[in-house]
Amino acid sequence: MNYTSCTLAMGVVALTLLSTAAFARQVITAASTQNSTEIASKNSASSNWQQSGSGLTQMVRGGVGLLQTPTARMLPAGSLTANYTDNEEYRFWSVSIQLFPWMETTARYTDIRTRLYSDDPGFSGDQTLKDKGIDVKLRLLAESRYLPQVAMGFNDFGGTGLFESEFIAVSKQLGPLDVHLGMGWGYLGTAANTANPFCSVRESFCNRPSETLGQGGKISYSKFFKGAASLFGGVEYQTPWQPLKLKLEYEGNDYSRDKAGDLIQDSRWNMGAVYQWRDVDFSLNYQRGNTLGFGVHYQLDLNTNDQPKIKPAMLPVASPRPQIAEFSDLNIILRQLLFNAGFYLKTSRMTDDEFILYGHQLYYRDDVEATERLARVVLTQLPSQIKRIRVIELSGNLTLVEKVIDVDAFARAAAYDQLQPDIRSTYIRQAPDPDIMALADVPYTTGLYTGMEIFWIQSFGNPENFYMYQGGVFLGAGYRFSENFSINTTAKLTLLENFDTFNFKVDAFNTPLPRVRTLVREYVTGSKFSMENTYAHWQRQLDTNWFVQAYGGYLETMFGGVGTEVLYRPVDSEFAFGFDLNYVRQRSFENNIDFFDYKTLTGHVNVYWQPSFLPDTRLTFNIGQFLAKDKGVNVDFAKRFDSGIIIGAYAAITNVSSEEYGEGSFTKGFYLSLPFDLFSVRPAKGRGRLPWVPIARDGGQPLNRPVKLIDMTESRSGFFN
Repeated sequence: MNYTSCTLAMGVVALTLLSTAAFARQVITAASTQNSTEIASKNSASSNWQQSGSGLTQMVRGGVGLLQTPTARMLPAGSLTANYTDNEEYRFWSVSIQLFPWMETTARYTDIRTRLYSDDPGFSGDQTLKDKGIDVKLRLLAESRYLPQVAMGFNDFGGTGLFESEFIAVSKQLGPLDVHLGMGWGYLGTAANTANPFCSVRESFCNRPSETLGQGGKISYSKFFKGAASLFGGVEYQTPWQPLKLKLEYEGNDYSRDKAGDLIQDSRWNMGAVYQWRDVDFSLNYQRGNTLGFGVHYQLDLNTNDQPKIKPAMLPVASPRPQIAEFSDLNIILRQLLFNAGFYLKTSRMTDDEFILYGHQLYYRDDVEATERLARVVLTQLPSQIKRIRVIELSGNLTLVEKVIDVDAFARAAAYDQLQPDIRSTYIRQAPDPDIMALADVPYTTGLYTGMEIFWIQSFGNPENFYMYQGGVFLGAGYRFSENFSINTTAKLTLLENFDTFNFKVDAFNTPLPRVRTLVREYVTGSKFSMENTYAHWQRQLDTNWFVQAYGGYLETMFGGVGTEVLYRPVDSEFAFGFDLNYVRQRSFENNIDFFDYKTLTGHVNVYWQPSFLPDTRLTFNIGQFLAKDKGVNVDFAKRFDSGIIIGAYAAITNVSSEEYGEGSFTKGFYLSLPFDLFSVRPAKGRGRLPWVPIARDGGQPLNRPVKLIDMTESRSGFFN
């Protein structure tokens, strides 16, 4: 695509929409005598309501909008909305997430009631057809006093394309009215009620390709903004009764290409009402002049979502510090460090002006709170000559972080002697000083240890049942022989599942790739009690910022072998990098001990990047050879919110063609990582992960190594803490 031509065409669209919106604003403003200085005016209740994001409602298919048509509006960053809507032929389950102030994403499953999943009742019974889709909307221009908000979006891209479309939309707040206008292509433009402005720039934009790339799952860039176009728009009216909002829209779709069949459209005008009750919206709509629909929408703030905690009050700090000659009772500090600060002290040392603690943070994942609690405990008895507290945080035998606390500065901040006290400014985080580590012989625990974790495996869109699940517990045990070497094992006990309803174990696709993952049904249904892994593990810190490990045994459900990993990770650096190398063999699903003949060498160069221009975001690149001997890169994007919840997505692009890979064209997936303390009334570290993998096949599949250095050294950056 020619860049100049594309820019010119987008300019034509933007000018058309902006001029129309400006005209609408003049007409309505003249009639309403509204004299607001800007959309976010503090003197306007409706403006406050709009700016905060409360009151913004979801479309039928998910995402902020009217009914069938999107708008340029965006919820505040960190907003998550779960939606269910019912419109006769269609049912939609969707989740819309505002990742950044300028980016909205929506994932959706569509239940098409008029079609069966397949024609074979032995395969899928009487289940109706399910389809998945992903939308993204990008804000191009934020609303100001005179200019509207402008956004561009891509609906149902990279899939089967039931609702595949592109759009540009503008929105302007005019008192209680929010006015919207847009132009759509694809599904949103089938009515063809206007000329495609891109077509006048280049003839190739006049017709829209109809083919699906590969085996589905690929983004069809060649279709963008091509073919018929339609104008759409509408208004949202905030009634004087705050919970009620009314909608009216004119859509640009004529329903000539719907998967549900020939849908009769008596009118292109749709109307609806939304009643807001706390965090839940109840919607009712009338579409196409003949169809009644309803929906329920739940909104959650990923930044402020939290669980009230029962935890000890922070100890008071006096300023100026009282004169204390020496510790009166170290046992009191030892008990308070664990009870009040969640810090397990292994040993300590004192110099002329420093008090040094070596140990583990067990409960508090927030570094500032953990540090403040620890310092408050120590200051209750700290001798007056001590000017600095050094805290060495350990993970097993790895020394990860040293925090150096300025005692006087901390005392002033903790006693609120400052107008705006800032605890974080009173200490620095750095790599542990070798001289400080040499002062103490830190004891390491050896012997037997045990543990238990809950697991939950889920799968959506299966032919037997739309939602399938398996849950139970992992029972872990191990023996640590020294500070560097241990043996570990994990047993899997299934307590709850519906995997026994599988009608087939292996798909019929004639793939040239080895079956490294598509035999998963054989593995997960083999036994209620099985060995997940058993392996020997050795690890060591080579230098201040270098870590190494080696492992061997039954490494995961499907593979066993030997491997090694090296990681370079400075404290609080944007970058970390390393590599892993593994020689593995496929485990038998017939029992827990035997192996199949398939063997392979797999390994990657691993790069971890937390870019400063994308706050609270981590990008991971794994470049190398995967289990099926295909070569390429897996890219993982993770966004963390203030509550600790992390939303992630990944995709593996390898030298396997989409035809060889099969349905989906390449490996991709999404996940939700939840801190345990969101579900606990007491502080807790650790987290669980809920994955969503649309289609998992054999290409781009990594080894699920039982231990990863990036996880073991997490305290060095705190992203997943």
